[in-house]
Formats: sequence, structure tokens, C-alpha cells
Amino acid sequence: MIRLQQIQENDLEKDHYILYIYTPFCGTCALARTMLDKIESVHQENIFYEMNASLHPQYMQDYQIESVPCLLFKDNGEIKEKVYAFHSIPNIYSYLMKYKPELFANDG
Repeated sequence: MIRLQQIQENDLEKDHYILYIYTPFCGTCALARTMLDKIESVHQENIFYEMNASLHPQYMQDYQIESVPCLLFKDNGEIKEKVYAFHSIPNIYSYLMKYKPELFANDG
């Protein structure tokens, strides 16, 4: 089973990533994570990195993360969007179509 990858310091330097930010005892984060797990399971690949907000206070401050769960989209070296309300798997897919269209290149 594919699991979300824990982000490493060198990964944070990459120009493109989708980062799921959570805290371990957050119930909403656990629900959001199951959505992300299902998406990765369907695509059979790692799509999201994950970060425990408690272990990265400087990152939280530098990028002004307001709350968890947060899905942060970095593209071309810039933070493009921070999503705090996951709502549903189709909602998350709407962001993936925008920021990771290659996931859908082989469909249809």
C-alpha cells in the first residue's frame, strides 16, 4: 500500500510539491489524510508529501500556515495555494487537475 511520504529537509527546496500539513491528534487531519490516501491508492503513486506541523514551527511561520489540515501547493518555486477545507475527494481532485495535470494525461 502506498503511504504519504514524510517530507525531508532537501525536499522543501524542490520547485514543485504538494504538501499535506497536519498534527497527530487532529481529528479533521485524520479525515483529510484518508482522502489523500485514497487518491494515492487509486493512482498507485506518491502524490503528496506530509509534514507534522509540530516538528516544523519555522516552516509554519515562514509560510504563514494558519491552521491544519493544510494542503500546500508549491509550483515553479512559489507557494501557489493553501487549502484548509478539504470538503471531499472530488474537491481535492479539482486542485490536482490544476497543479498536477500529468496525473490525468493517460485517462480516456
